[in-house]
Amino acid sequence: MSTEAKTRDLVVTRVYDAPVEQVWNAWSEPEQIMQWWGPMGFTSPVAEMDFREGETSLVCMRSPDGQDFYNTWTYQKIAPMQRIEFIMNFADEAGKRVDPVTLGLPPDLQQDVRHLITFRAVGQDKTEMTVTEFGYTSDQVLEISKMGLEQCLDKMGAIFSGG
Repeated sequence: MSTEAKTRDLVVTRVYDAPVEQVWNAWSEPEQIMQWWGPMGFTSPVAEMDFREGETSLVCMRSPDGQDFYNTWTYQKIAPMQRIEFIMNFADEAGKRVDPVTLGLPPDLQQDVRHLITFRAVGQDKTEMTVTEFGYTSDQVLEISKMGLEQCLDKMGAIFSGG
């Protein structure tokens, strides 16, 4: 019998009324990321992007009560207009990895969350984007992450609709 915890992946797909290049830029350009990173009610005061394979970006989401949550995105693979693969971790404002528990987050929230974002042109000037987050061991954390991701992607959609 395996002692390894069962893992589940979070997969969310959106179709945006925007060409692939525009949706791609929402992941690579700091001024765009700052418009959508974080759930509803959160702002993003920091997006220090080093959008190259092997490099790391630092992004911050600020809660309505002013608490900052920093994340690093360390890029494994970037295939322009097709896919982005990165590892996300919680960090401090200097980009140094921190334990999510010290931020008041659930103890079963894992570090080193692998992300895969894929982009596919659909018809004229529409893009299907799928975000996959790998390796959740807690249903509760998966549901919290799903809610946050869906809200972020709704905010991203507002960029394309001029909202």
